[in-house]
Amino acid sequence: MSLDRDRRPSRLSPVIPETATPQQRAIIDAILGGDRAQDRSMLDLVDERGGLAGPFNAWAHRPDLGEFIHRLGERLRYHGQLPAAAREIAILAVGVKWMAEFEWWAHARVARREGVDEGVLNAILAGERPSLPDPIERLAYDIAVDLLHRGRIERRAYEEALERIGESGLVELVVLVGFYCTVCFALNAFEVPLPPGEEPVFGDR
Repeated sequence: MSLDRDRRPSRLSPVIPETATPQQRAIIDAILGGDRAQDRSMLDLVDERGGLAGPFNAWAHRPDLGEFIHRLGERLRYHGQLPAAAREIAILAVGVKWMAEFEWWAHARVARREGVDEGVLNAILAGERPSLPDPIERLAYDIAVDLLHRGRIERRAYEEALERIGESGLVELVVLVGFYCTVCFALNAFEVPLPPGEEPVFGDR
């Protein structure tokens, strides 16, 4: 079925600039004028109702929380120490775990820009361990999956990660996985739709 014929708006009402409180407006301005705005088209950040797209509308509903969530997301995404491809591989593993359509749509595009092979994306989407010659990308996937399924990191992977990305890199990776779980929960709980014309990838799983 075409997504456009079956599109429903997000469960959350849109926070639009014209009626936003000053605190909400500050979140809107921060998202539309921050690092994300340099990385995306404005069409990716604003939905057809005039509110923020993706999970960002939820942050605007609670600007006292949203300010910190937004800043953490920007720090992880644009100012982290993990290699970009490894970061995106971990994020996509989270998206698949929670079957978050918007998350997969947004970050599969970023992963491609960062050089992640289509075969790797297909394997992650299928829930299969991808072939990753780069050891940090492999560790990012394995550790993300371990955290998502067991809430822990297998000792061998932990020790190898210590050697390759250090304790600060491991802290970043663990926080990254937890942060994008929060994003996926917001997307799924509030049934945030894909942009017009985009097709879901998870189907009836």
